[in-house]
Amino acid sequence: MATSMETTKYTSLKQQLQVDEDSFQYYNLLALKDERYEKLPFSIRVLLESAVRNCDNFHIKEKDVENILNWKENQNASVEVPFKPSRVILQDFTGVPAVVDFAAMRDAVKRLGGDPEKINPVCPSDLVIDHSVQVDVSRSADALQKNQDIEFERNKERFLFLKWGARALKNMLIVPPGSGIVHQVNLEYLGRVVFNSDNVLYPDSLVGTDSHTTMINGLGIVGWGVGGIEAEAVMLGQAISMVLPKVVGYKLTGKMDPLATSTDVVLTITKHLRQIGVVGKFVEFFGPGVAQLSIADRATIANMCPEYGATVGFFPVDKNSLAYLRQTAREEDKVKYIEAYLKANHMFRDFTNANEDPIFSEVVELDLGSVTTCMSGPKRPHDKVLVSEMKDDFQKCLNNKVGFKGYDIPEDKQSTTIPFVLDNQEYTLKHGSVVIAAITSCTNTSNPSVMLGAGILAKKAVEAGLSVAPYIKTSLSPGSGVVTYYLQESGVIPYLENLGFSIVGYGCMTCIGNSGPLPEPVGQAIEKGDLVACGVLSGNRNFEGRIHPLTRANYLASPPLVIAYAIAGTVSIDFEKEPLGLNNEGKEVFLRDIWPTREEIQEVEKQFVIPAMFKDVYSKIQKGNTQWNSLDAPESMLYPWDPKSTYIKSPPFFETMTKDVSPPAAISNAHALLNVADSVTTDHISPAGSIARTSPAARYLAARGLTPREFNSYGSRRGNDAVMARGTFANIRLVNKFIGKAAPKTVHVPSGDVMDVFDAAERYRGEGTSLIILAGKDYGCGSSRDWAAKGPWMQGIRAVIAESYERIHRSNLVGMGIVPLQYLEGENANSLGLTGKEKFTIEIPQGIQARQQIPVKVSDGRSFNVVVRFDTDVELTYFKHGGILNYMIRTML
Repeated sequence: MATSMETTKYTSLKQQLQVDEDSFQYYNLLALKDERYEKLPFSIRVLLESAVRNCDNFHIKEKDVENILNWKENQNASVEVPFKPSRVILQDFTGVPAVVDFAAMRDAVKRLGGDPEKINPVCPSDLVIDHSVQVDVSRSADALQKNQDIEFERNKERFLFLKWGARALKNMLIVPPGSGIVHQVNLEYLGRVVFNSDNVLYPDSLVGTDSHTTMINGLGIVGWGVGGIEAEAVMLGQAISMVLPKVVGYKLTGKMDPLATSTDVVLTITKHLRQIGVVGKFVEFFGPGVAQLSIADRATIANMCPEYGATVGFFPVDKNSLAYLRQTAREEDKVKYIEAYLKANHMFRDFTNANEDPIFSEVVELDLGSVTTCMSGPKRPHDKVLVSEMKDDFQKCLNNKVGFKGYDIPEDKQSTTIPFVLDNQEYTLKHGSVVIAAITSCTNTSNPSVMLGAGILAKKAVEAGLSVAPYIKTSLSPGSGVVTYYLQESGVIPYLENLGFSIVGYGCMTCIGNSGPLPEPVGQAIEKGDLVACGVLSGNRNFEGRIHPLTRANYLASPPLVIAYAIAGTVSIDFEKEPLGLNNEGKEVFLRDIWPTREEIQEVEKQFVIPAMFKDVYSKIQKGNTQWNSLDAPESMLYPWDPKSTYIKSPPFFETMTKDVSPPAAISNAHALLNVADSVTTDHISPAGSIARTSPAARYLAARGLTPREFNSYGSRRGNDAVMARGTFANIRLVNKFIGKAAPKTVHVPSGDVMDVFDAAERYRGEGTSLIILAGKDYGCGSSRDWAAKGPWMQGIRAVIAESYERIHRSNLVGMGIVPLQYLEGENANSLGLTGKEKFTIEIPQGIQARQQIPVKVSDGRSFNVVVRFDTDVELTYFKHGGILNYMIRTML
């Protein structure tokens, strides 16, 4: 991956770089002697270097290098360029199906007469197991151990399979469960900043099978989330084909308020950039304000890049980056060659020097001093709410019509209170009651300032005699063992535990819906009163139905605020006017009385967050724990599929595949399986959380002898296509216009029967009917999920017609051979008078071009044009092969 085999006009750029006594090679971009280079955004310079280094005039051509170098002129021209990342990173929810696909591809290559050993990752690939652990046990000293035990009990088959992958697949590192969250481990340990491959230096860059891969942008590493299908192609040595992006320069000035947190900054930026519109663009941060931000602060901002819609949220490397590498115990000789390489190629920044500022597509600005304490919710991460306005905002949400900011609760029902008994004590729930309070997610747990801030606040709260009601499900899930280390050393753990925030596991947990069950009386009270109960979490996603089925309102907040709202027990509180409670002397305690300042936190951080902690934790990371090490995985080249397994199953994607490519068939007289509105998320399409007992997936598992306790989550069963096909569109919060309310249901149009979506798809399949989906704006927004494309493929979906798509999901649809079609500007199903109950015929021309317009014929005699959202020639090639993996298999024969 380090160098090109072919001789090109750029071969001569490979030169020597001396660092102390060591001599390296690198591609000297200054030797291009092209003044355009010095004005390129730093993120584009990384794309350029990759193109220069990998140029072979086949996969990457000299013209591609010129197109990137000419970014200023080409940024508005939809120019397609290839990009070969340095590595791939995966988490287990998306990593298991990737390894399943590799195993199935080996089987397919063997069946078609090829050599299955060719199916291996070509570029370095890291898989961190972090998505499996759930908050089954909380508020106890042994919660961590119990949750890990349950995790292994539930996921033994998956873990055995992944351990087989670690042995059978070359060039793949698997980080065992219990080590931390993928993006935090990437930041603290896996991130190279500059690669050294066979003594050739080049920038670290990556794609990941999780949309929050962008967190690594905070360390000056270009990386973003892609679909699992696309990542597998990169693992097999393919370049990503992308449209050369516009780059929005985001200028930070001023100084943060002493009471503000990095969480407040990122929620402010998220709302700001959502309003501006940065989908499909790079965002690159610059300005003197950046120099004041720690790498952890920058990583927090970069982490939520998917929420503000950009491809990357990039912070070029500066002196703070190097200081972070030393703080996290990276070896000094590596830090030296990183600095030397980046300075030699003018990729090292001084944010206080405006002369280094490159040209941007546009520039927007934020004064850090204007940031105030805030949250986001109740249903979307970019719906910022000032904490000072929270009480009024929640009341408006109760009044508003059902929508992203509304629940339409009748006025006479807004004062509903439901008493319940837990552990022989009576409590009361009402609208706005907090029932989940979780310090979770790499967005914040990677940042010592907010984690220590939460610890200091907890200490002050306990000393003031404050407490958290025992029915609130509180939890603390650090992103790595380092967090536990410095929380223990700083002495705040006992105070966090006193308030119920005991450590429950090292993983994503509540942020991805692994919040576990609420106490049964709490759940019954919520359902009895039809209450808008609340979750408050330090996560990055709060889409409806994601955190817990019973928390209809979920707010993203900094870790200190999570504790504050847990103490308050409600989001319907004005912290300025209303006290959190009474102290031991009966005096009112306000939030301002216990809120730590930034300087207070930094003093503790400087003392307790030290390199020795990182060195100690990460020196043991690949050794695993006793449970992992005791797993006896198969050692065969081909995976021995167990037909009885309900976790790992050979998928049907390649069963009918032949060596030769068949022309695409027309989609004739198709019915719409669903007709949905705007912002249908990948959670709606392919939920990751618990499997409802009445769902098709539950019936499938029960028929195989499993009890509801053994169902586990959809995310954990992504290695079983039969479960995932049944879980597609099984989210209880899915709103299908055919039904008119939230339910995982649809109408079988010919009969008028209301059915589970999977059951309707199966009936259509039996009738030989093709299927499509009608959708609104931002179809497929949310976490990157390959099963949000694989599941519809298995249900027989041939095409989606939407107003717009989330970038990764559109790519995944293409990767599965599903045609993404887009209404013309200003048109949608409503404006065209479509009910969705018509039949649709779509003919795919043999010589179809990228972004070509084609007609859709309606059974009532009308037709309308749509844009075919194959955005590049490479995507067209994938489609003609029936998908990206089919294409890769044929290249191996």
